[in-house]
Amino acid sequence: METLGFLMEGFAVALTPYNLMFALFGAFVGTLIGCLPGLGPANGVAILIPLAFTLGLPPETAMILLTAVYAGAMYGGRISSILLNIPGDEPAMMTCLDGYPMARKGRAADALAVSAIASFSGGLIGTIGLIMLAPVLARFALTFGPAEYFALFLLAFATLGGITGKNPMKTVIAAALGIMISTVGIDISTGTQRYTFGVLELYEGIDFILAIVGLFAISELLFFVEHRMGEGREKMQVGKLSLSLKELVTTIPTQLRGGILGFISGVLPGAGASLGSFISYTLEKQVVGKKGRFGEGDIRGVVAPEAGNNGASSGALVPMLTLGVPGSGTTAVLLAMLISLNITPGPLMFTQNADIVWGVIAALLIGNVLLLVLNIPLVGFFVRLLSVPPMYLLPIVTMVAFVGIYSISHSTFDLYFMIAFGIAGYFLRKLEIPLVPIILGLLLGPEMEKNLGHALVLSDGDWSILWGSPLAIGLWTVAGLGLVLPYLVGPLLRRRMNAAIKESPVSD
Repeated sequence: METLGFLMEGFAVALTPYNLMFALFGAFVGTLIGCLPGLGPANGVAILIPLAFTLGLPPETAMILLTAVYAGAMYGGRISSILLNIPGDEPAMMTCLDGYPMARKGRAADALAVSAIASFSGGLIGTIGLIMLAPVLARFALTFGPAEYFALFLLAFATLGGITGKNPMKTVIAAALGIMISTVGIDISTGTQRYTFGVLELYEGIDFILAIVGLFAISELLFFVEHRMGEGREKMQVGKLSLSLKELVTTIPTQLRGGILGFISGVLPGAGASLGSFISYTLEKQVVGKKGRFGEGDIRGVVAPEAGNNGASSGALVPMLTLGVPGSGTTAVLLAMLISLNITPGPLMFTQNADIVWGVIAALLIGNVLLLVLNIPLVGFFVRLLSVPPMYLLPIVTMVAFVGIYSISHSTFDLYFMIAFGIAGYFLRKLEIPLVPIILGLLLGPEMEKNLGHALVLSDGDWSILWGSPLAIGLWTVAGLGLVLPYLVGPLLRRRMNAAIKESPVSD
């Protein structure tokens, strides 16, 4: 009953006309960003962060806006997957397998409609799971001491590559880079300058908002210029909706299975929506067996991955809100926004900033309804957007990034720094070094250092305190497994995912 009361307070926050307007705007913009191949939810949220600061939004409104963008981008990723056989982001890869064959058979409208409904179901199941699990996990996290938090941060870094990661060693290198960057500035415990090189602007450290916008938005801009500048796509014909109620009802078990599996994979740090969509599709294929025509336009092959990746997007918010450890790349960006608003994510947030937490959760429920209402009637508009050359869209993205960053500090130094991060991000991506671990290292590095210092002070310098409790030992054990599993399980899962894509008749 206590949780229900908090949720009602959250609805009181989210349903104010001001917050509802930004939730609708975020859902719309997020869908636009999601349907553009290559951008994805992390880039979408990163692009909108400067806008939130420019408009001077209150913390709860800013988080509602960005959470709506996150959910909208997860919805939008299915559009290019179905119509172009090009996933908007990695979690939408599995939607291509049956979504594109349905489009080629003249059922593009049906595929888009059922994917929107599956996305709604998956997001709803994930949000319900978030409501049930987050308060319980937050109460449990109150028992953590500095040693346990240090082990928890190690666990976050250890599982960051995820069990579908391509190269765990590059993930470790990226995380180390992020931690190194986080040490720039004045050490708050000793007052010592570290790596400032006499530059006054570096005394307070490197603003992670600059790093996020540079690494995500500006590097993506450079990639667009290199690979897709001036590229337009043929306008797709969606056709008429012919989906029957009977056909839709038969997909309900698929929606439930996909949403639950997706939520579980989202809660696991490092797993995320890609794993959610893959295991949802794979399980559905096994459940249906020979009765299905997966890879040839089976409607359940569209429903399962869409329910899975949207369930995972809500699940990834659980560790971020309760432990301060992001469950995905996009939640790492959301974590940065919370920290920039002087809000410390973690168990105390549920008491100290309850209006923000429950306002965001309520906004997720409202946002899923808004997205369902938006996506079906406006799908023609989103489809036409795919035929617009990026050369017309890129200046808008660039303008939002530059104006937003300058409005935060009114410093040209910050603009140059953002560009430098963008160029660095471009070359790191060329080397296939992931960017999310850098952001996570930059965000969690100071807290990790602070908890290590507190633990050593409490033990008079005895390092054994770091593994002196059963909980700490458990976290260290899971962290060790997180380092090993990507080498053992990751290649196997990726081979199976690639095999599933190659087996599809339209994989070429």
